[in-house]
Amino acid sequence: MTHQSRRPGTTPHDEKPAQPTAPSTGAPSVASFAALELPAPLLRTLDGLGVREPFPIQAATLPSALAGRDVLGRGRTGSGKTLAFGLPLLARTSGRRAEAKQPLALVLVPTRELAQQVTEALTPYAAAVGLRLATVVGGMSIGRQIAELRDGAEVVVATPGRLHDLVERKACRLGRVRITVLDEADQMCDMGFLPQVTEALDLVHPDGQRMLFSATLDRDVDQLVADHLHNPVVHSVDPSAGAVTTMEHHLLVVHGPDRYAVTTEIAARDGRVLLFLDTKHAVDRLTQHLRASGVRAAALHSGKSQPQRTRTLAQFKDGQVTVLVATNVAARGLHVDDLDLVVNVDPPTDPKDYLHRAGRTARAGESGRVVTLVLTGQRRETTRLLAEAGIEPTVTKVRSGEAELSRITGAKAPSGTPLDGGPPASRPKNTNTPFRGLGTSKDTSRGTGGKSRKTGEARKLAEARKAARVRRGG
Repeated sequence: MTHQSRRPGTTPHDEKPAQPTAPSTGAPSVASFAALELPAPLLRTLDGLGVREPFPIQAATLPSALAGRDVLGRGRTGSGKTLAFGLPLLARTSGRRAEAKQPLALVLVPTRELAQQVTEALTPYAAAVGLRLATVVGGMSIGRQIAELRDGAEVVVATPGRLHDLVERKACRLGRVRITVLDEADQMCDMGFLPQVTEALDLVHPDGQRMLFSATLDRDVDQLVADHLHNPVVHSVDPSAGAVTTMEHHLLVVHGPDRYAVTTEIAARDGRVLLFLDTKHAVDRLTQHLRASGVRAAALHSGKSQPQRTRTLAQFKDGQVTVLVATNVAARGLHVDDLDLVVNVDPPTDPKDYLHRAGRTARAGESGRVVTLVLTGQRRETTRLLAEAGIEPTVTKVRSGEAELSRITGAKAPSGTPLDGGPPASRPKNTNTPFRGLGTSKDTSRGTGGKSRKTGEARKLAEARKAARVRRGG
């Protein structure tokens, strides 16, 4: 694959990258969209959708981005980054027309869900200025995406892997792309997409505008900035997810056999809740249990097809599903209005994961709670991890059915009426394995599935005595 020449002011990979710590001088921030030199159709669309005052990251970056400057923006998800890059991208591309297979603007994102969310957010504004959008992601028909590119799309929103495939097939050429956006750049690097991202940046027009948005600016992101952004205007206007003042953090210490019951009662609350687990199998198993308990739950993980994932997210957003059970695939790029509770059923293993999971709530100034369930033996390690993330949680010991659990999470008993026509949720044996099924407190768990050890021994003794009486003829 032929690469364009490196942009002026960048350094080869073997040189120490410049650290983008001090902001360049850019245009001052604005108090309203009307104060910006946006095309009239975009201003009318903003007003029609009730979007009148820019969020801080938009107010800070829009003047520089509209002027064509490279922009480096640090802000958590939910801070309004999509319009921060979307409005200048559309404004500066309007009036131009793409040729077959040759888009004019590119937005790279790490996940399919984020790609679709960005496309949905920008669609009304793109339509207002007559620009065509194409979403290029894995898990969907590549033939249909090739056709959209062939028909001409001015703006492409893509995940790095599928874009690489289309470039390899010569179905997409990036040489005419003059505006490139990297959204959630740190996650793309964490997911191993750095080579594909670098490849795409080497293929777009060398004198084009680059905008990079990231929640963190670590080594790989610094390298991208040093290699591909020219004298960027740097803005860091939002705190990390965990530092949001409207967000509460709770560490709930639970008894091992009671954890599934606690989770089930939290899931049965009034209002939506997002539950995070580590594995696809655990997600599917908990979802099945919740639905058998009468809770409107749905699973989201990488093992689901893209149409399934899209449908599940739509149902969660419109309230058909009240509980989304997910792996880290939902930790970024998921925006749901009025989501005020996130629960780590499995504690995260990395501070970044915690912050991104937490970032699904308390978005755009709203309030929210983040609850992490831990066993006694996990408490010290999880507390240390949260400290690394800058979080000092409120620690509470809880059991299912207790008022304190309800006070913190809104937990309540599920209806117990299965949603899918099967039998009610079973109550497996009282063991210390995670996710054993619906359990209760110490007093009632013994009889909730299988006999206790004492009961089994008593039965054997009674049977032996009966056999002895039979042998004696008594």
